[in-house]
Amino acid sequence: MATSVFSGYIPRPAGLRSATSFRKLPKTSFFLSLPKHTIKTQKIPLLKTTTPKKYKWVIRLRSTVEEQSPPKPSNVDVQNLVDFLYEDLPHLFDDQGIDRTVYDERVKYRDPITKHDSLSGYLFNIAMLRKLFTPDFQLHWVKQTGPYEITTRWTMVMRFFLLPWKPELVFTGTSVMSINPETKKFCSHVDYWDSMENNDFFSVEGLLDVVKQLRIYKTPDLETPKYQILKRTANYEVRKYDPFIVVETDGDKLSGSRSFNSVAGYIFGKNYAMEKIPMTTPVFTQAFDPEISKVSVQIVLPSEKDLNSLPAPNKAEISLRKVEGGVAAVSKFSGKPTEDITREKEKGLRYTLIRDGLKPKVGCLLARYNDPGRTWSFIMKNEVLIWLEEFSLD
Repeated sequence: MATSVFSGYIPRPAGLRSATSFRKLPKTSFFLSLPKHTIKTQKIPLLKTTTPKKYKWVIRLRSTVEEQSPPKPSNVDVQNLVDFLYEDLPHLFDDQGIDRTVYDERVKYRDPITKHDSLSGYLFNIAMLRKLFTPDFQLHWVKQTGPYEITTRWTMVMRFFLLPWKPELVFTGTSVMSINPETKKFCSHVDYWDSMENNDFFSVEGLLDVVKQLRIYKTPDLETPKYQILKRTANYEVRKYDPFIVVETDGDKLSGSRSFNSVAGYIFGKNYAMEKIPMTTPVFTQAFDPEISKVSVQIVLPSEKDLNSLPAPNKAEISLRKVEGGVAAVSKFSGKPTEDITREKEKGLRYTLIRDGLKPKVGCLLARYNDPGRTWSFIMKNEVLIWLEEFSLD
């Protein structure tokens, strides 16, 4: 954020020279004799002094300088405002709302597609988002990043209910909030999206980023593994998964479905207790080595189940396993997930992660959300997941 500094030096105007700067006149006379027939006596009026005018000019200059001089440093408790934001920002889109008394009336708000220059406009934008999208706002951290500056990191997940397929829109990024040292209130709030290169207003890239997320995906209304989106770039999401349990068996290839009926049979009652278990989504196919030679087909089991409460499989090739969760990078795509397409997506995601300085683990998972026999290919939802060695939002 640029900071203007007013210099204490006032340059002397070029038109006001000191008396010593004028050249001395030569002693020779420069008066001309008038013709005799035109000689007349005239009174030459005295010149008025210009001292008051100069004095008034100086007073105006000094007054202007005093008005433009930067305010004296004030004792702003920035840490107290950091603690306040930890408590206040989680209420951004709920019934309680944020505390408007900590914002200047002329607060400036910017993101790649939105601009407001008043507190009323700022609050209107929040109310509009809440009505149209019902956002889920997650605050990750708040920290001081300058003498009068605080930065926050957040995730916002929204659904656009005006469209029949109710698409999910995800935005992650940082907000830089500037403090007015005179009022000790926030005077500026600028959002920077992780999915953008150009975060200036108005960004065509930002508009396209929104439109891209409005595309149609058919996602079954079934339970999925629980996760939190930590970051969304233009190419992938970073998610933190909770632990979950899968029933699995060996598969033939990453995009194969040969062993699906075996694991599906377990949840349909083919177990020692003949217990039927609710279906979930997605179906995972996991490769454990770079060559994708060892593959497992997995169905995620409901979150209320644990290994002690689940019935034992009645086939030797079927097993139950707890996945400890962790952080994974995820690339989403539509269409029929053939073996070639899936491997291409995996290679592209791995390359991008390494380019971005992340450390992907060996292997990958293909997540398939739809029944291929009942879903048009162009609205199928598929994902490639790669577990990460480590990840930090700092």
